[in-house]
Amino acid sequence: MKIVGRKYEQQILENCLASGRPEFIAVYGRRRVGKTYLIREYFNKNFAFYTTGVAGSNMKRQLKIFHENLLEYGLTTKKVPEDWFEAFGMLRKLLEQPNIRRDPASNRIVVFLDELPWMDTPRAEFKSALDYFWNSWASSNEDLVFIVCGSATSWMIENLMKDTGGLHNRVTRQIHLMPFTLSECEELYAFNGLALTRQQIMESYMVFGGIPYYMNCMDRRLSLAQNIDAICFRETGQLRYEFQQVFASLFRHSEKHINIICALTKTKGGMTRVELAKIRSIGDGQALTKALEELEQCGFIRKYLGYAYGKQTFRFQVTDPFTLFSLRFLQDHQIQSWRSHVGSPGYYTWCGNAFELVCLLHIPQIKAKLGIQGVETTEYSWRSEKSDPGAQIDLVIDRKDEVINICEIKFGNEGYRIDAEYEKQLINKLDVFRKETKVKKALHLTMITANGLIHNAHSGCVINEISDNDLFESR
Repeated sequence: MKIVGRKYEQQILENCLASGRPEFIAVYGRRRVGKTYLIREYFNKNFAFYTTGVAGSNMKRQLKIFHENLLEYGLTTKKVPEDWFEAFGMLRKLLEQPNIRRDPASNRIVVFLDELPWMDTPRAEFKSALDYFWNSWASSNEDLVFIVCGSATSWMIENLMKDTGGLHNRVTRQIHLMPFTLSECEELYAFNGLALTRQQIMESYMVFGGIPYYMNCMDRRLSLAQNIDAICFRETGQLRYEFQQVFASLFRHSEKHINIICALTKTKGGMTRVELAKIRSIGDGQALTKALEELEQCGFIRKYLGYAYGKQTFRFQVTDPFTLFSLRFLQDHQIQSWRSHVGSPGYYTWCGNAFELVCLLHIPQIKAKLGIQGVETTEYSWRSEKSDPGAQIDLVIDRKDEVINICEIKFGNEGYRIDAEYEKQLINKLDVFRKETKVKKALHLTMITANGLIHNAHSGCVINEISDNDLFESR
């Protein structure tokens, strides 16, 4: 089976197989992003041992599944382990067998434990057993490539990469699998035989984000609008209740996480922690701090430094397109059919906001077009607090090379034309931004459009132009 995209990640795996030393690889990323698929297809399922945790199961059930898979791969011990120390001891016994299955290309022993966080049930001492297995035996086995994977990204980071105990610095490689870019989406759709224009791929990204599982639900016999109806709005659609299922599977107490997400979606530029803490259903304290960290680690929100009330402060913003789509259209049953919604005023309002998020998720492509790939930047939206008339800026790219790109983002089916009135508004945005933020950097007005900018007598104020085709460039 062909692996679409993931060239960097495949190179990491190739380097591991050629390293000649024991490897402990942690693969993490949000649910449905393709972690399991990548590992299984790259190794063509040639594992010495493979098992997966099961969501919501207790320790006894997790151990039973682990043991069943040990038997499947050749262990002869019929007794089900009573705890994880015994279970990992059985795994060691299996891997020490002379006829153990090896990767045919490298002759390495590859072990894959999928959905590791689900195995760590309360009072199971799973992490201690994993620690003992690696430090007492696995870390000295030069043939071993030990891969662990999990959708609960926060668990993976806190318990493996940031561990201060026995697993401190034991992970030799990390793969944080990110959603696809527009370029990778285009490649996946072509691989699946879907004939979509770039504008349609853009709209699909505004709905599904770059999540391969969601895109793989598409039926090539249907139009994009028909597919969205079938997948999202039909009662039996694969993604009809995906929002609830994702949060329930990732967080043991997901109510606070959902309340935070719902609050953040009400403001385009996000909210500060102080603002979130004032909401009764969210509250303050360590629970809020932890929930924000988990949401950020799992890729649903981002934390950024932006301007507010005349000074810089951290804000939190939802950055997952499907989460925003679900909350707007699926949770409250605002519309019954996407096909009937397309072309309405509400549809075009959504397109404008969703296209802004697509641009935010393709900052590397925007920076490449601007020729500043190696320049450190901070990105945020901005709204004036004092001036009259006020100003709102869709995207600010604040650069370390003493330049700030003031980006206007416009979505439409045709090229965008700047008229005299809009030219005045653009110039006012620059003036108000400089006045309120007191920045001394050069301000470059940048237009990002879905179908290009039409040049006329009023477009001379624009310094940089970026189109949707630039967003499709591969990184």
